[in-house]
Amino acid sequence: MLPISDFQKIGIGLTGFGTFFLLLGMLLFFDTALLAIGNILFISGLAFVIGMERTYRFFFQRHKMKGTAAFVGGMLVVLVGWPVIGMCVELYGFVLLFSGFFPVAISFIRRIPVLGMVLDLPGISTLVAKIGDGSHQMV
Repeated sequence: MLPISDFQKIGIGLTGFGTFFLLLGMLLFFDTALLAIGNILFISGLAFVIGMERTYRFFFQRHKMKGTAAFVGGMLVVLVGWPVIGMCVELYGFVLLFSGFFPVAISFIRRIPVLGMVLDLPGISTLVAKIGDGSHQMV
């Protein structure tokens, strides 16, 4: 098992709370304050987990600039006061940034007993096969 530092433990907590606040903000009819707090916690948690330098390199790679611009632009649109539009733009940026991670996540989820069976259901299996293939590129 890999050793996890205290900063990484804090980062996992911050990322989890950020995700929780984002979901809560969407459930409460796109509450701007909760979405802003969720965004800040998610980004800071990511920085704690992988480090500041690697976070910077992740977001500012040449081929990920479109995703970074959409993600940060969506955050700014949420802060301006248009949370629904901002979250749509942010979701687009999130998909562009993390699309390379989706096949890894799906192969991990397939090994979990109940979730693996859900991914094998007829309608879901074709979508999962498309996403989990890893050979397609989202542009």
